[in-house]
Amino acid sequence: MTLCFSLSPDLTPELRAAIVSLWTEASNAGGAVGFVPPVTEDEVRETAEKQFAGLGPGQPDQLLVAHEEETGRLAGLLFFEDMRFGLMDHWRLLRSVMVHPGLQGRGYGVELLAEAERLARGWGLDGLKLTLRGGQGLEKFYGRCGYTEVGRVPGAIRIGPGDDRDDVTMWLDLRTPLDLRTPVGLRTP
Repeated sequence: MTLCFSLSPDLTPELRAAIVSLWTEASNAGGAVGFVPPVTEDEVRETAEKQFAGLGPGQPDQLLVAHEEETGRLAGLLFFEDMRFGLMDHWRLLRSVMVHPGLQGRGYGVELLAEAERLARGWGLDGLKLTLRGGQGLEKFYGRCGYTEVGRVPGAIRIGPGDDRDDVTMWLDLRTPLDLRTPVGLRTP
């Protein structure tokens, strides 16, 4: 199946509900998207609404959603977050990068990040930053997509008693022309 992408779609009640559902399912499947399982849709909705507040006309953030073309099913999403500080206006933070757990292993995460990179290059940005929860192998995945680890705070994320994880910062430098880089999905860390 192929994905179709929408940037800054209208946040209809249906899309909001689909995002909350995806976010809940990703969290309960062990995804590192801001929660520790088990989590309810009500808990996720509270966080999602805060993220939605930065979206829309006149707001600085943007939402990128991926739907399966054939089924229309919400397959993944991420938020481009503006730092709201002029000296950092040349890059964006990617927040809550997720793919539906039932659709993982199909390359959708790589496609989602490639689309984010394409958009960011089109906007003339110099880089994309993201943070992740250590201990889940995500550094390797993002490394294959061109991101480089640029910082790590040991034990900064407390999952539970005795389970502290590193807060890892990764950076995708967009100043190198795309045609001089290895294509997404073919990169090695």
